[in-house]
Amino acid sequence: MSQASLRVVAIGGGAAGFFGAIACAQSSPHAQVTLLEAGREFLTKVRISGGGRCNVTNACFDPAGLVPNYPRGGKALRGAFSRFQSKDTVAWFAAQGVQLKTEADGRMFPVTDNSETIVDCLIYAAKEAGVKLRTNAPVVSIVRGGRDANITEDPLLTPTYKGGEQEEFEINLKSGEVIKCDRILIATGSNPHGYRWAKDLGHTLEPPVPSLFTFNVKDPRLEDLAGVSAENVRVRLLSADKTKLEQTGPLLITHWGLSGPAILKLSAWSARVLHDAEYQASLQINWLPQYNPENLRSLLQAVRSQLPRRAISTSCPIPVPKRLWQHLAAYVGIGAEDTWAGLSNKVLNQLVQELTQGEYQIKGKGVFKEEFVTCGGVNLKEVDFKTMESKCCPGLYFAGEILDIDGVTGGFNFQSAWTTAWLAGQAMAN
Repeated sequence: MSQASLRVVAIGGGAAGFFGAIACAQSSPHAQVTLLEAGREFLTKVRISGGGRCNVTNACFDPAGLVPNYPRGGKALRGAFSRFQSKDTVAWFAAQGVQLKTEADGRMFPVTDNSETIVDCLIYAAKEAGVKLRTNAPVVSIVRGGRDANITEDPLLTPTYKGGEQEEFEINLKSGEVIKCDRILIATGSNPHGYRWAKDLGHTLEPPVPSLFTFNVKDPRLEDLAGVSAENVRVRLLSADKTKLEQTGPLLITHWGLSGPAILKLSAWSARVLHDAEYQASLQINWLPQYNPENLRSLLQAVRSQLPRRAISTSCPIPVPKRLWQHLAAYVGIGAEDTWAGLSNKVLNQLVQELTQGEYQIKGKGVFKEEFVTCGGVNLKEVDFKTMESKCCPGLYFAGEILDIDGVTGGFNFQSAWTTAWLAGQAMAN
C-alpha cells in the first residue's frame, strides 16, 4: 500500500492514542491519520496524573531493570523496551522542547511541575505531524471487511494486494458517520467499549480488575494518625494460599487506612488475590524491617537497663514516628507515665511483636487519588510485541492499558503506554 493511500485511525485520546498517532504520522507524512476521542477534551488522565504534575516516566534506563516493575506484562515488554525505553521518552520530549527532571525516588516530571506542559506538547506535536484531532466522536462499533487479495485493480485507484487478505475497517460513530480506514489503533485504556471491540475482532480478554489502590483499614492503632508516614516499612499480605506477597518502602497512614508506595506496590502485585477475596484480607506490617525480632528485643532490653527512669512513651529509641510509637505502646498496655524500669518481659515481647509482625485487617479498597489503574485486558499472547499488531486481526493494533499490562507507581504505566504506542505507530506507518 502506498503511503499516500494509507488511512489510519487511533481510537482514544489519551497518552497512548496520541503517542501512537504522532509516531505514525511522523513516520509516514503522507498517511491520513485521525485520532478519535469520545469526550470533550483530550488527555484527561495526563492532566490529573502525578497530582497535576504528570509523572512522565522513571529514570530507569535499563530495559531489564524496567521489567520487574510490571506485575503483569513485564516479560512481553522486555523486547519492546529494547526498542523504546525511558531514555527514548526523555529524548523525544526534549526534542519537542520539554525538559524532564528526576526526583530522588526516580520519578520524572516536566521541570515546570505542570501536566499542562505535557498535554500542550502532545497536542502541538500531533497537529504539527498532520494528525486530524476529533473530540466528541464516540465510536459505537468497528466492522472489518475482507477484500479478495488476488483481485488486481487499477493501482492508480486502489492499492494492489498480493497474497493474503487485506482488511478494511469501518468505524461507526454515534453520530451515524462511518469512517473507513486501513489500520486501527485501539488505545482506550480500561474502557469497557475498547474491551468489547477487541473481543468482537477476535481477541480474548483477561478479566479486568483494579490495581494500584489504597487499603481501607479501621484499627485503634492507627486512629488519629492520619498524615503520619514511615520511611521504610515491609508489608505482607497473609493470603490463604500462602503465596508470598510483600513489598518494602514508604507507608502513609490516612483517614481511611493505609497508602504510600509500599501499599500501592502490594496492591498491584496482589490485585487478583485481593479481588477474589473481595478486598477482605489480613495485612502484616513490619515497621522496622532493618531489625529482626531478636535484635530489636535486645535493643529494647538495653534501653530498659540504661534508662530505667525514663517514660517509655516519650523516649522512643528506634526509627519510627513518635506518635506511632506512642500508639503502639499504649496498645500493648504501656501507660503514659510508665517507665522502662517497670516494663515486664511479657509486655516487651508484645511491643516487639507489634513493631515487627502487627496484623491489620483490610476491609476494602480506596482509589489512589484520581489515578485508576486496571490489570487485565487483551491477552498478550495474541499481540506481536515487535509491532503491537493483533495476531487475530491484521491491521489492528493495541497500545497502553487496554492490554493486560500494568505497572507499579513511579511512571511505569506511562512508560508502557509510550513504548507500546511508539511501536504501534512505527509499524502502522510501514
